Amino acid sequence: MSVPALFERVEINLDDRSYSILIGNDLLSDARAFDGIPGATSALIVTNTTVGPLYAQALREQLAARYARVHVLELPDGEQFKDWSMLNLIFDALLGHGSDRKCVLYALGGGVIGDMTGFAAACYMRGVPFVQVPTTLLAQVDSSVGGKTAINHPLGKNMIGAFYQPQRVLCDLSTIQSLPARELSAGLAEVIKYGPIHDMAFLDWIESNLAALLAREPAALAHAVRRSCEIKAMVVGQDERESGLRAILNFGHTFGHAIESGLGYGEWLHGEAVGCGMVMAARLSQRLGGIDAAFVERLMRLIAAAGLPVQAPPLGAQRYVDLMQVDKKSEAGEIRFIVIDSPGHASLRSAPDDMVRAVIEESCGA
Repeated sequence: MSVPALFERVEINLDDRSYSILIGNDLLSDARAFDGIPGATSALIVTNTTVGPLYAQALREQLAARYARVHVLELPDGEQFKDWSMLNLIFDALLGHGSDRKCVLYALGGGVIGDMTGFAAACYMRGVPFVQVPTTLLAQVDSSVGGKTAINHPLGKNMIGAFYQPQRVLCDLSTIQSLPARELSAGLAEVIKYGPIHDMAFLDWIESNLAALLAREPAALAHAVRRSCEIKAMVVGQDERESGLRAILNFGHTFGHAIESGLGYGEWLHGEAVGCGMVMAARLSQRLGGIDAAFVERLMRLIAAAGLPVQAPPLGAQRYVDLMQVDKKSEAGEIRFIVIDSPGHASLRSAPDDMVRAVIEESCGA
């Protein structure tokens, strides 16, 4: 699939499922960013009530020259709407418009829209093409890349879904300028995670450029998105279906998903829960001997400086354990965590129950 050389590009190499991530400013207004995307008679833009009024018309105008029919579906905004009922609204729209198996879905929004649209694309007529158009920092650096699609269940986050790769990811950096400060900070959590698990030089860069990232300076955002996507592309290219290496991308997520489920989806943003979860995972890593207290403190300072919570909500140790036992990484009832073996290296490991409970109590301020 040809892609214009005009934009920064990161390749996801997965044989016949390979695709490009385009990174640049004002991609939504540049027709060249859409060159090479599969043609069809119809397209459905799935967005939400926050993003739709800002960007749906621009995307629709680009697609009007490529499809005979372009429809827009706006869903409610929020993690609490990432469920079966909203997924069925996508199917209702596709069936209502008489969409065939060559229709193309466009996911215009953050991680919730991307995950649900991708899952709908994987299921509709047993698989139709889709394109990720992430409009949040978190989605651009993480959830739009790699083909993980899912909805939530009351008993566990992202427990119902499929691996299904998009045709392309279009990261328009200009959309980050419209993010609320809280959403920007949430995205920075997923940027920060790449340092401790794989690239300490990138962690150094984030620390040195955090003020520029918080100020949304275009050059800083471009580097953060590009490097994050490069690391994720490398990992996904080696382990598409998370049989081993890819699990390291979930650093902080086991604790974080428990926070999201325990508080109720939407109470904390995903990135906020991951930020706090990384502090908890770092404390566990220290107790397992992978890092020292100084590294834990360094990571906690950075997460706090990014505007993220570092004290866990007091759900109770047993509640955390119960929630983490339904995490996708658990096996035979044994909870497994991504821990730092040494700065820049991570692995998937289990830990003694009393150690996990001690981390939880310390992190909750007990």
